[in-house]
Amino acid sequence: MWRDESVTWQVAHRSPGAILDLLGRVDAVHGLYYVLMHGVFHAWDGGLWALRLPSVAATALAAAGVAAVAHRLVGERAALVAGCVYAVLPPVQMYAQEGRSYALVAAAVVWATYLMLRERWVAYTLVLLAGCWLHEFAALALLAHAFTARHARGWRWSAATVVALLLPLAAVSVRQAHQQLGWLGRPSWQDWAAYAVVGGACLLLARGAPRDLVRVALPLVLLPPGLLMAVSLLNPWYVDRYVLYALAGPALLAGARLAAARGWWPWVLAGALLVPFGIWSAWLRTPESRKDDVLAVAAAVRERARPGDAVVFMPSRRREWLLSSPEVYEGLRDPALAAGPTASDSLQGTELPPERIRAGLLASPRVIALLDPADQPLDPYPREAAKREVLASRFDLCSVTEVRGARIALYTPRGDCPPPRRSPAGRGP
Repeated sequence: MWRDESVTWQVAHRSPGAILDLLGRVDAVHGLYYVLMHGVFHAWDGGLWALRLPSVAATALAAAGVAAVAHRLVGERAALVAGCVYAVLPPVQMYAQEGRSYALVAAAVVWATYLMLRERWVAYTLVLLAGCWLHEFAALALLAHAFTARHARGWRWSAATVVALLLPLAAVSVRQAHQQLGWLGRPSWQDWAAYAVVGGACLLLARGAPRDLVRVALPLVLLPPGLLMAVSLLNPWYVDRYVLYALAGPALLAGARLAAARGWWPWVLAGALLVPFGIWSAWLRTPESRKDDVLAVAAAVRERARPGDAVVFMPSRRREWLLSSPEVYEGLRDPALAAGPTASDSLQGTELPPERIRAGLLASPRVIALLDPADQPLDPYPREAAKREVLASRFDLCSVTEVRGARIALYTPRGDCPPPRRSPAGRGP
């Protein structure tokens, strides 16, 4: 479990009233997803299985939706291939096994696309609106759908309804945008390169593909990510997972071209691509594929903690590392904490003023500090500076343990470091 999944876990375990109180201050964009996950955990508190099963099911549903679109526009053979192509794409596999909303959003957009082709406008409106309320950037799919259905009067009414009913969420999330997306930078050259490679490949696949399919698939892969990246040059809002549903476009085009292929070489090429995809897929199922591993951090703290130990998070947002392991966190003293996440209607709680943090640390016989990796920048805020100053000037650093995406440091007052552990005699230190 990494930190974003930990947010899902701890928010979904709050009461419905506490979730609503939180959404009024932060994370409204994920509000419907948190409510859904609260229902999942209420029905079955199955740990990581319960956390991730909705994403697994949603990815299967999205793959079926891609197949349904291809079946309607091309035929059965293209449907089978397109659905399989979508399922094996590495980004799709990544978010299929993650307890966040992106797989559910992709399923909603794909099935809304199918309903658009069937001109089932009420169902289209409801499904796309659900996707937008799961994550409002699903609304960018309307730009792609406009190229296919802009002359249909029913689509215009549906699009207007979706936009109108999304406005309340947009109004709240815009007020929260600074704290919600403040960590983002502008798209990197790698983002632009990936967009160019995928877009160029889709333009090549579109040559000779059925025209109706191209009108559906090409706008879907080009417009939502392209527009979000362009907007992010001014307001950094782009992350590839926000438009995961765009990958339905290349899956549709690849499925149609492979289904129509004559000879053996297209299938050999597709089979060759499965080798790096398989390696990538295996890597995605390791802790190294995520920024951190909150369960590993909690296990390392559990191993080192003693009754009465203080725990300090540097920076404070890393409190998330222990919030999904309450049996570990509740056994420690948090001298910087003013109010916990639920009491403060926040994700990681609120902290005391610097002088009170300093006094709390000085009264601690041992401090377990949870820090970012050494190559990460230090937060300049007064509270964080106070933590660093006290530990550096009044404590000895006794040990540092690196866990995926984190460091766990043990501090004691000057001269109180425990002696280093020794191996059995004759085996060295």
